Amino acid sequence: METSRSEYSNGIPSRKLIPKPNEPSAKEPELQTVESRNWLLHRHFTRKEFGICKILIQEELERTRGKHEYANYIQGLILRQEGKIQESLDCFQMCHSLDLKNVDYIKQVARSLFLMGLHSLALEAYLEAQQASKVPDWDIYHNLGECWICLGDYTKAKESLRQAVQLGHHEHSYVALADTYKMEGEIQAAIDIYKAALEITFRAAPDSAQLATSLGLLYLQEGKYQHALEKLGGALARDPQCARALLAAGAMMQNHSDYDVALSKYKIAAQSWPESPALWNNVGMCFYGKKKYVAALSCLKRAHYLSALDWDILFNLGLVHMATQQYASAFHFLSAATNLRPAHAGTFLLLAITLRHLDDPDNAAEAFKQAGLLSPMDASIPLNYAVFLESQGDLDGAALQLERFQELAQMSPRLSSELVQTATQLSKVLNRRLMSSNGSKVEGVDGNDKSNMAIEVEAQVRVRNPPVDSSPESLPRNHMADDEV
Repeated sequence: METSRSEYSNGIPSRKLIPKPNEPSAKEPELQTVESRNWLLHRHFTRKEFGICKILIQEELERTRGKHEYANYIQGLILRQEGKIQESLDCFQMCHSLDLKNVDYIKQVARSLFLMGLHSLALEAYLEAQQASKVPDWDIYHNLGECWICLGDYTKAKESLRQAVQLGHHEHSYVALADTYKMEGEIQAAIDIYKAALEITFRAAPDSAQLATSLGLLYLQEGKYQHALEKLGGALARDPQCARALLAAGAMMQNHSDYDVALSKYKIAAQSWPESPALWNNVGMCFYGKKKYVAALSCLKRAHYLSALDWDILFNLGLVHMATQQYASAFHFLSAATNLRPAHAGTFLLLAITLRHLDDPDNAAEAFKQAGLLSPMDASIPLNYAVFLESQGDLDGAALQLERFQELAQMSPRLSSELVQTATQLSKVLNRRLMSSNGSKVEGVDGNDKSNMAIEVEAQVRVRNPPVDSSPESLPRNHMADDEV
């Protein structure tokens, strides 16, 4: 082997081997491909190791001058999970600019636009993805339906969601389609959708109790209590910790004044759904039914903290404050409830009684009149108004309202015994005062007793069920107030 000599800086000779002519030269370094570390990004992302994932993404973007598709894609997903929707949109738009034909990139752009509330732009993006997709995609049709719902076009929403159901048979598509029918007031059609969903998805997910719970709530809304109990019982048999089913079952028990059983249901539901306003509202009204007003106020205040604009909670807070004779606080909450739902007669009735205790007879009279206009067939309103007018010395007006109550009582055979007893006592008082020359008030009829009796009557209608499309496992879309018992 031939050698050549050279010297280091210190003069010591070194030997350097000279390769033979037929010996292959050293291997040249290979250039690293752009996708060489995609597997590593995917692994850390699926493990939710976002810190390491961000470091790798930054290195890849610096190496490719921001042109790395997969790094931008993963970064957009991470940013969206962190709530940075605009930044995630920029990442997905970069991915789309690098590959205009990739349907997934278009879908992610549309999703970010939808989360930003730009439903029209999101709809256009999903339509573009539908045209670019070579095969029908249930996810695109599902999101098209969601966009049409937000834009108020329920007809097109149902068409898109039906396509999604036929293509995918996914639970979310069934729920969205049933909600669309429910928003249009077609409850029976929504029930049929849930029945079909239960038949199809039971084989794939027999342990899922969400569809059965939603169907039970719809039966409950329709007044079909036996069917509701069957579905809710089936849901609890599949999942004893299902918070929505527990809350609905507890509400049914509470409406039958079985407060201890209802509280036991709520106690289990609170372990998995502690931030539910409807749960704490119902717990508070259970304590109210048991005459534990301090505990009731504590629970209702927590419900009010979780949902400050919930009309039911404001109504109940006014109710309990009236029971504890805190009329200024009651006026505060009832006024807020009136502003949120100005067409509810019961709120004006309680507001009138509160104003009477606050020595404001003029506004109390106006509230009584408004309650009568909103609910002319409610017998408790003219009776309360008659008691108020009698206490103010307006005997003719009180007699007129009492006559109105008697007319309504003949058409409503299921009146409370307390209402009938109070009407009888009031009739005797009016007859005596009209015949008496000095106009003295007869003992035994106290306006405060009548007010409290009216409170008891109204307290039974403010028990809340959970919304049909809300659960601790899925983000609530809206807190519907019409799921009352």
